[in-house]
Amino acid sequence: MPYDEALAERVRVVLAGVEGVSEQKMFGGICFMVNGNMICGVTRDELMVRSGKEAYAELVAMDHARPMEMGRGRVMTSMVVVDAPGIATARDLKTWVGRGLKVAAALPSKYAAPSALRKKKK
Repeated sequence: MPYDEALAERVRVVLAGVEGVSEQKMFGGICFMVNGNMICGVTRDELMVRSGKEAYAELVAMDHARPMEMGRGRVMTSMVVVDAPGIATARDLKTWVGRGLKVAAALPSKYAAPSALRKKKK
């Protein structure tokens, strides 16, 4: 089943103006990333949100949120899925996307040149 393009557009509006944001199709939907780190994604009419391991238990216990499973019941303990009623309002969507952005933006950029991370050879 294709992803909800209207929901993806709502996410684009929330992330408009955030530096380093990009999109990539994956998981049968579309993912939004900052500096190469996943913020959130849209599959069907649901929002996958990066929670980080620290906030996972708190977020998955919220109304309309549940663990994200990747085939054969493998639970992703740093991602939650938010059902459509949990992101029905602009405010709710902005709150969820903001949570994912906060976690993803705190991670090291995946675009850093590997050579910049190593000491220069003499």
